[in-house]
Amino acid sequence: MTKPFAGKVALITGGASGIGRVAAQAFASEGAKVVVSDMAADGGEETVRLIGQSGANSIFIKADVTKASEVKQMLGEVERRCGRLDFALNNAGIDGARAATADYPEDIWMQVVNVNLTGVFLCMKYEIPLMLRQGGVIINMSSVAGVTGFPSHCAYTASKHGVFGLTKTAAIEYARSGIRVNALCPAYTRTPMLDRIIQTKPELEAKLTARVPLGRLGTAEEIASAAIYLCTNSASFITGHSMVLDGGIVAE
Repeated sequence: MTKPFAGKVALITGGASGIGRVAAQAFASEGAKVVVSDMAADGGEETVRLIGQSGANSIFIKADVTKASEVKQMLGEVERRCGRLDFALNNAGIDGARAATADYPEDIWMQVVNVNLTGVFLCMKYEIPLMLRQGGVIINMSSVAGVTGFPSHCAYTASKHGVFGLTKTAAIEYARSGIRVNALCPAYTRTPMLDRIIQTKPELEAKLTARVPLGRLGTAEEIASAAIYLCTNSASFITGHSMVLDGGIVAE
């Protein structure tokens, strides 16, 4: 039986671990050839190895999404080695510091905005020309912090709000060109990184789950499933949308 994404190519940035790794595996399981990108070469190669164990096809390309030259080179490599680009999950991002706005370190502000917002812009800038050839779907990783306030995380919150504004703008610009652009807005998601933090702060898990009406953390698999859905024909009338996966947080 032919898999739904057979013959398609998917690019996942921030694919060395966490949501990015799980998403890369999910796209591969649907039949896509997956390009995994990250600054962490060891983690990226491990993602490729895990995908290979399932018999699927993937490659790793190291790139810093804050550097236009590296992003351009990455997409050039995608074109050279894969010949096309159908799906892109712009997932690379960082958290930053925890401080009130007046106390927030300026250098950390710049770093967070460069990775979370400028990085998404640069990826889209070089992904779109490849997708104009046959159409495609871009998914930008925002956050529940992209649709609400998030105290002590001003840079992260501002960058994620910016991602959604960028997403809506590109969705309108390229709607008639066969390119759909959407954003995912997850809340607290169980990943290896969060698990490590919880190990050092055991009380944190209870605090986080208490904020979620569903009473639990999200999973990387749930976020990956949403990304897959947005790339299917079932979502063909969805563009410029912010899909919130937060267990009900913003409903309160």
